Amino acid sequence: MKFFAPPAYSHGDRLETDGHVLRLSVNARARRISLRVDRTRREVIATAPTARRLGEAVAFARERIGWISAQMADLPAPTVIAPGMTIALFGEEFTLVGRPGRARLDLEARTLCAADDAAFADRVLRLIKGEARRRFTQMSEAYAEGLQRPAPAVSVVDTRGRWGSCSPARPGRPATIRYSWRLALAPLAVADYVVAHECAHLVEANHSPRFWALVDRIFGDPAPHRDWLRAHGAGLHAFGR
Repeated sequence: MKFFAPPAYSHGDRLETDGHVLRLSVNARARRISLRVDRTRREVIATAPTARRLGEAVAFARERIGWISAQMADLPAPTVIAPGMTIALFGEEFTLVGRPGRARLDLEARTLCAADDAAFADRVLRLIKGEARRRFTQMSEAYAEGLQRPAPAVSVVDTRGRWGSCSPARPGRPATIRYSWRLALAPLAVADYVVAHECAHLVEANHSPRFWALVDRIFGDPAPHRDWLRAHGAGLHAFGR
């Protein structure tokens, strides 16, 4: 007679449950098994206090498949990039145009033009990322100057959990700030808040009361813009999916 051991699960494993991605997570501080939806990655996270209880977390997720399906159905549908659609860049409307020749962003005509072929979406994304880096560099330099700090090195990335991150300066190395390029699709004031937030870290590398007081001094009340990101962040991450 053979006895079959239950499958062994590990932190970070990804499973498919009724068409949805389930990611397993171990958190020693968790007191119980829980589920939550990662709206940016469009997956469900099942958390257990220990690796030994991940099997219970999987079973719990399968029992709650109705809840999971309802939560996933509530996420914004992926936005397919195609000629003719209109997008907002830093709050201004631009039209995507399929046109032969070199891909280019025309600020005066408010268009993003690229050859209408299988690589159209990739070319448009490169244009958006290039404009995001240009604008974020300008905005960061302005805030750094106001804070009497050297201008940071700026890059744009496709982060999931953060809209920006700041690494303080070190001897022989300038501070670096990374921004999610998807912030280019948000209203200008929202993007400006994230830049102010990250540049404030050039002075206060923490989230202490002094940090928030500095953000309030150089930018103003961040609450409306943080609320906007919480409400619309999943839509930004759905763009181009």
